[in-house]
Amino acid sequence: MVGMSHEVEVSVKKLSKKKKIRRIVRLTVLVILLLLLLAYIVMRIIYNNGNFTITLDKNLYFERGIIIYDDPDYKVFRSELYAKAVDYFDNISYKWLPENIDNIDGSHNGDNYIAYTFYIENTGTDTSDYWSETIIDDVIKNIDTAIRIRIYKNGEPTTYAKIGINGNPEEGTIPFQNDKLVTLDHRENFKPGDIDKYTIVVWLEGSDIDCTDNLLGGEIKLHMEFNSEFKEIDVKKYDKEI
Repeated sequence: MVGMSHEVEVSVKKLSKKKKIRRIVRLTVLVILLLLLLAYIVMRIIYNNGNFTITLDKNLYFERGIIIYDDPDYKVFRSELYAKAVDYFDNISYKWLPENIDNIDGSHNGDNYIAYTFYIENTGTDTSDYWSETIIDDVIKNIDTAIRIRIYKNGEPTTYAKIGINGNPEEGTIPFQNDKLVTLDHRENFKPGDIDKYTIVVWLEGSDIDCTDNLLGGEIKLHMEFNSEFKEIDVKKYDKEI
């Protein structure tokens, strides 16, 4: 009888240990699923606003009367503008972009490219200035290695790209300032009544050596912001995030 009691005691202990292991496993799986769900929700929030957004520092409006808009017939204060998202685009050549791409207001995406035209205007009474920064918020599967970002400012286009795999700028482009900051510009002598027109075009350049099947499924999220001032620490902040 004593032997049987011992065997039963051992069996109970083993059963209890197995139950604890099962609970730990279930709890671990639940935590992992919750973390994956949270990551999915965060990514959907990031990308639901589109691939490209424009933000205006409220100080530019409240202190200087500067506004942004994408419809010249509807000039009201807005702190953000949203370009329509593109669910999917294939690689193309810059040669395929329409010649009139800078002449259509608002979102005017085409086959395999994002295009958005908007304006910034000084409606105030004093001559002012502003800083503009184009920033990459998120990249999936290194798609930024073959992305082209062309910015038309008052009809003058400049194309930006990540530095080439050989360490040299891609042909016909200006390199990103770093992996997060595409370009930085200081607009001075912005007089009352002055209007700057911007068109942003984003596409995947098929002639880029980095444009391979490895980029399939990649995504990019970026925005352009207009600020009342710029501090050197901002660039350092982006460097630390890389």
